[in-house]
Amino acid sequence: MNTTNLSPFRRTIVGIQFLFVAFGATVLVPLLVGLDPATALFTAGIGTFIFHLATKGKVPIFLGSSFAFIAPIIAASKQWGMPGTLAGIIGVSLVYFIMSALIRWQGRKLLDRLFPPVVIGPVIILIGLSLSTSAVDMAKTNWLLAFVSLTVAVLVLSLGKGLIKLVPVVCGIIAGFVMAICMGDVNFDKVAAAPWFALPPALAHFHLPEFAWEPFFYMIPVAIAPVIEHIGDVYVVGAVAEKDFVKDPGLHRTMLGDGLACLAASFFGGPPVTTYSEVTGAMSITKVTQPQVIRISALTAIVFSVIGKLSALLQSIPSAVLGGIMLLLFGTIASVGVQNLIQHKVNLNITRNTIIISITLTMGIGGAILSWGNFAISGIGLAAVVGVFLNLVLPKAKEEKTEE
Repeated sequence: MNTTNLSPFRRTIVGIQFLFVAFGATVLVPLLVGLDPATALFTAGIGTFIFHLATKGKVPIFLGSSFAFIAPIIAASKQWGMPGTLAGIIGVSLVYFIMSALIRWQGRKLLDRLFPPVVIGPVIILIGLSLSTSAVDMAKTNWLLAFVSLTVAVLVLSLGKGLIKLVPVVCGIIAGFVMAICMGDVNFDKVAAAPWFALPPALAHFHLPEFAWEPFFYMIPVAIAPVIEHIGDVYVVGAVAEKDFVKDPGLHRTMLGDGLACLAASFFGGPPVTTYSEVTGAMSITKVTQPQVIRISALTAIVFSVIGKLSALLQSIPSAVLGGIMLLLFGTIASVGVQNLIQHKVNLNITRNTIIISITLTMGIGGAILSWGNFAISGIGLAAVVGVFLNLVLPKAKEEKTEE
């Protein structure tokens, strides 16, 4: 099926589906750190539009609440309160802006030096595998519901035709939700109590962040991990869309867009936003990579943020249903990382390459943590830093220099 010339109706359906994929994670972060889910949806939508404006509307990326900041926000809010912590997110934006300027100054040469395929490939694999624990944790709350949603999504993806083939995630979620209702596992009390129309608190009671230097400097090192993940995600999206977004519109623009979106999130009282691997996985499955579809997702997020009952209904979907879908999506991200290594013909017979890939994967999957005072870096961020470091310090073999 040709997905490059979808009708406006089909684009809308797929765009809404992509938001379904990102919805659970987008509202989960604010729930965990004590922020409002409706505000997070609003800032995700606004942030995505800002990103697309900065990238000339060329890059099909959706920005949602970042998991990398859950622990830092909780810790910072205990010391400086939530208003001060949100102001600290301005420091996150600063890191993105600095990286954007460095990349614009040095260009592709800097990227090729710091992030060759032997580093990017494992990082992409980790982006998918590191999320697998979350998928399993969600699924195991009710394996029957997870199995139903996963099975229906796989069947639609494998056997579906036409419009149905483009919405395997929606079909899986609907099937799992209906099953959950039949089992009595859905509570509609919050749906009944929710108003039909309600502005997110950030809009109803807008106020500027209470700026303070302490949370500002606290958040700056935390941004290292999502910035490196951002680079990996842009490569993933480029591989899925079969385009070089690092060259056009340029990684400096994607960095700038993400930084501006984080800055907007801090002013509206939402968590920092980052590129969403969940949506990338859905694009990989559906083969729909038009940026216009992602902007429909962003608009839908903004609409959902002001429709109280609709947001409440979506939040009533059992986590097991979403977990079943995530089992499929996150695996596709990891497979893109493997494809990246294969397509760039990374030679695993070269000891240097094996060392970089092995240590990067082991530290990322093993959950290694490096902490010093209030500063801590772990997971994908730490693994990516280690991968970059090893690539810079390990001497290249003679056969590798010959290949270049």
